[in-house]
Amino acid sequence: MRVIPLCVVLGGWLSMPAFAADAGADSWLQRLVKAEEQQSYFGTFVYERNGSFSSHSVWQLVQDGAVRERLLQLDGPAAEVVLKGGQVACATEELASQVSDAQPWRRQQLDPAQLSESYDLHMIGESRVAGRPTVAIVVSPKDQHRYGFELHLDKETSLPLKSLMLSESGQLLERFQFTQFSSGPVQPSDIEAGQDCEPVAISSSSEAKSEAPKWRSEWLPAGFRLLDSNVRPSPASSEPVAWLSYGDGLARFSVFLEPLRGAVVEDARSQMGPTVAVSKRITTADGDVMVTVVGEIPLGTAERVALSMRAGSDQASQ
Repeated sequence: MRVIPLCVVLGGWLSMPAFAADAGADSWLQRLVKAEEQQSYFGTFVYERNGSFSSHSVWQLVQDGAVRERLLQLDGPAAEVVLKGGQVACATEELASQVSDAQPWRRQQLDPAQLSESYDLHMIGESRVAGRPTVAIVVSPKDQHRYGFELHLDKETSLPLKSLMLSESGQLLERFQFTQFSSGPVQPSDIEAGQDCEPVAISSSSEAKSEAPKWRSEWLPAGFRLLDSNVRPSPASSEPVAWLSYGDGLARFSVFLEPLRGAVVEDARSQMGPTVAVSKRITTADGDVMVTVVGEIPLGTAERVALSMRAGSDQASQ
């Protein structure tokens, strides 16, 4: 089932006539790709998932080709994270366990040509976000193995001021929306970390072996490709854990495989907003292995991927 547009999900509060040419959506996404690495800005936004809201301030400074970002969580205890060149430089204790390479306010770089393999792109009209005129684009999945999005891009900067992630039934899974946004110069002092922002250690090559895990997925949803993989120590045992990361240009999920060596564990599945975690025991010639799939994909898709994992290095062909 195709994603239901925002005007339906939220009761039609936006009345947006459809544009005839989908080429316009491609053009705007191309602008977005360039704008993310070229624009300095400051803003405040709200982030919603699983019925919970949080509010944040964010600064981005682009200077001499380098991108630096700072995020402050405004609800509850003060929480902060600073990124330099896309890498986490420091974080307060409250955010240290949450930071990753896929922040809610900054998604992976988009490639319209790659996205067109798995999604339909449509411009659906104009709206206003944070008092600024925007264009609205629907990114609809071509199958049931990924979620859809609605993006509202600032007309002046092409940056996303609002993003909605929607299930196949039109259920809102995640919302990111600026309430205040200002483009233009940002002072270097605005990016400086506070005294409670502690350096975040980056895993060294000795902690994650460079050789590829001897595992493959026998089945992948169309459009998903292997992005990265390694073997890393388990935080709970002495057994090495194989890790594989897959993406389709928009959605991502990770697969973790750990030998059980006789340990008794149960299959499990959970979902919080768009993020699912599915654990399945599979039997191999070398003994039972626990496969865990984590990512922003439907539960049924995660379960099918988990059960498709096999020993070997050749990935499933599309």
